[in-house]
Amino acid sequence: MSATLLEVENVHGYYGKSHILQGVTLEVREGEVVTLLGRNGAGKTSTVKSISGLLAPRTGRVRFAGTEISGWQPHQIAQLGLALVPENRGIFGLLSVEENLRIAARKRSPWSIKDVYTIFPRLEERRRNGGGQLSGGEQQMLAIARALVNAPKLLMLDEPVEGLAPVIVEEIVAQLKQIRATGIPILLIEQNLAVCTELADRHYILELGRVVYNGTHDEFAADEITKDRYLGVNAH
Repeated sequence: MSATLLEVENVHGYYGKSHILQGVTLEVREGEVVTLLGRNGAGKTSTVKSISGLLAPRTGRVRFAGTEISGWQPHQIAQLGLALVPENRGIFGLLSVEENLRIAARKRSPWSIKDVYTIFPRLEERRRNGGGQLSGGEQQMLAIARALVNAPKLLMLDEPVEGLAPVIVEEIVAQLKQIRATGIPILLIEQNLAVCTELADRHYILELGRVVYNGTHDEFAADEITKDRYLGVNAH
């Protein structure tokens, strides 16, 4: 079994007085893709925010590559190699595609801009276009590519295919498979179950800020009762 890279242990998180995360525990091991599933408001985004330092855990621990990072600032966590691609993508609309990549690139990254153009050929075609001129799918590709040139040891993706046309979803899934094949582990928040089952080694389901299920790809695929109970219409 591969080593654990990310370990979230009994994390409780609050927005003001609202107790959003109620003892979340999960792990991501080297080289695997793990999905975080659940209905809207279940605490999925809050979980990745607590991992990346955007929501400091009130109690509990987050460890990354053997270092406890609970309470660290987001930029310190990012420097360790924990990359979050947020739901809003966060690209610079006034900068060109290539400028967006250059501003994020680290000298020590194993990923060059040329490498990401190989995985995302659309970005090379659009390299002189402004980020704001791209389609939603192209913006998502740019957000992922920008994370790669920043030398990630773990990639966290928040709803990467939400609202995208099926043909673009297929393209992004194929690109994520290429990224996974290089060995970068991925923690994926996603509502699209077909995408999750195509990509992931293991699955967690959150409900009201708690982990109510975790299982392997095969266990999850066979468990219709759990999918129906916690994911409802999204399971069909």
